[in-house]
Order: sequence, then C-alpha cells, then structure tokens
Amino acid sequence: MRWPTRSAKKAQLVAALSQHSNNVRPLQGIMDPVALDTLATQFIASLRREDYYSRVQQKKVSADRADPNNPAFDAERAVAYHLQAGNIEEAAWLIFLMTHLARPADTGWLRLQDIYGKRGQGIWTWEIVSADPAAFSDWVYANANLIRGKFGNHRKYESLEKGTKRELSKVLKTYIDLVGPSQRAFFADAVRIAGNDPQVIFDHLYRKMGAVFSFGRLAKFDYLSLIGRYGVAPISSGSAYLTGATGPASGAKLLFFANPDAQASPKQLQALLDELDLSIGVGMAVMEDALCNWQKSPTEFIHFTG
Repeated sequence: MRWPTRSAKKAQLVAALSQHSNNVRPLQGIMDPVALDTLATQFIASLRREDYYSRVQQKKVSADRADPNNPAFDAERAVAYHLQAGNIEEAAWLIFLMTHLARPADTGWLRLQDIYGKRGQGIWTWEIVSADPAAFSDWVYANANLIRGKFGNHRKYESLEKGTKRELSKVLKTYIDLVGPSQRAFFADAVRIAGNDPQVIFDHLYRKMGAVFSFGRLAKFDYLSLIGRYGVAPISSGSAYLTGATGPASGAKLLFFANPDAQASPKQLQALLDELDLSIGVGMAVMEDALCNWQKSPTEFIHFTG
C-alpha cells in the first residue's frame, strides 16, 4: 500500500464516496471497487501535494535554497524563504516563473534555475526585471539554446525563442502590465475591491489574470492556487473552473456519468462537485487535481508528479 500513514484518511474517503453514491447521488464511475480505490488514492496524492506546501513553510529556510546558483536551490523552498524574509515581491515573481515554466517530471526546476540565476551570472530579481523587462527578455533570447531543462507538460507550447507565437516577452509584458511594479499592491487592491471572502477574491483575480498572454484556464488556476497556498494573498478556490478544462471536466463526467464525453455543462458539473465536496470535504483545488489525474487511469493508480 502506498503511504501507509494515510491509510485511515483513505478509508474515510472510500467510505464517504460510497455513502455519497448510495445516499445522495450515484457516482457511476466508481461502481467498480477498483475504480473507487484508485480515485481515493488520487485524492490522497493530491492532499499530500497540498500538505507539502505547508510543510516547506513550517521550518526556517536556508538562503542557499533560494539561490539559483547554489546546488541546494529549490523553487518551492525559495518562495518560502522570501516570504519568511518579508519579500513578497520576490516570492510572487518566483510563483509566476514556476507557473509559466512549469515543472516536468524529468528535469524538474532546471529551466527555472537557469533562467532565474542567469546561468550562473547573477539573479533576475523582480526589482531588476520589472524595471527593465526588455533586458530580461533579450537575455533569454540570447541564451535560449543554452538554457537547460524544458517546459512542463502543461506549458509545452511556450517558447524561449524570439519571434515565436508564444515567446516569453509577450507573457512577461502582459503580466507586468497587469500587476504593475508591485505585485504586493496588486493583491492588496484585489482584497480591497473584492472583499473578505477568500473564494470571491480568488474569482476576482482569476478573471483579471485572463489579461496575461498564454495564461489559459490551467495556468490561471495553478498560479492563483500557489499564491493562496503560500499566503501571498488570502485566497482559495471555491470552484474547479471547468470552463475550458479538459482533464478535470472529463474526470467529473467519468465520475458522475461513467462517460468522460457525457453531455454536461461546466455549471452542472460544478454543482455536482459542490454537492460531493459536502460529503468528502477536500476542497476544489484537491478535487480538480485528483479528478484530472484519475481520469487518465481510472482503475490503476499512477502517481503523477510533473
């Protein structure tokens, strides 16, 4: 059994999913006990990912972890380091880079490390980049063939090459145009405008993030989820944001109708997910992640890490 320390939580999820299916609404995609067990395990995997971000913030982080030119560099811990130092600007900048570049399973954060660390020649900090984004973009173009690693699977159509359809400068310009010189002020304004409800603020920001070039549904969701996990802004997702979604929507259709191609609108699916979460209580970020991964392999657990 994977993660034996989570066996009690997994048993709770199996029981809650079964009770929901029997007493509230049939979950046609998990009538097979193997599919039920696989889905519960994917929920555990998603919960573990959420827990990871909490754990990296609980202990004091060494400066080496935040130095892209140090072998000990770790992007997730680098964000935590900057937050512990009170540097919200650098933490948010790293979260943007993490989202845009994404993390492939094989090369990890190598591409981010090479770019952020100027391939050993310094650091492209938010202060430097926001003041002169053209210098940053020009450096990336000049070093595009030397930068190691690759984009993550969800960002595989992005490019470091100048003149390409989804070149980095377009993404960066629209991001800076949106947030301005201070990301901290951008999030503070969102709280002031949207109010005190973390889910309402998340939704407000989700709509505003549509101004960032090439940030589709998943990039917006991932970026804001990280902003919330790290406490850069007091936000959390109250929706799986299924409009424009592929994997999570297919997973929801498979779960409720035993057919990933079933006819159901995002609004209908969201209502079903809200109802289900009243029974299992995992939250929409976990729900979205687990369903996306489960529908790829409904009866055999695969631990997706990329």
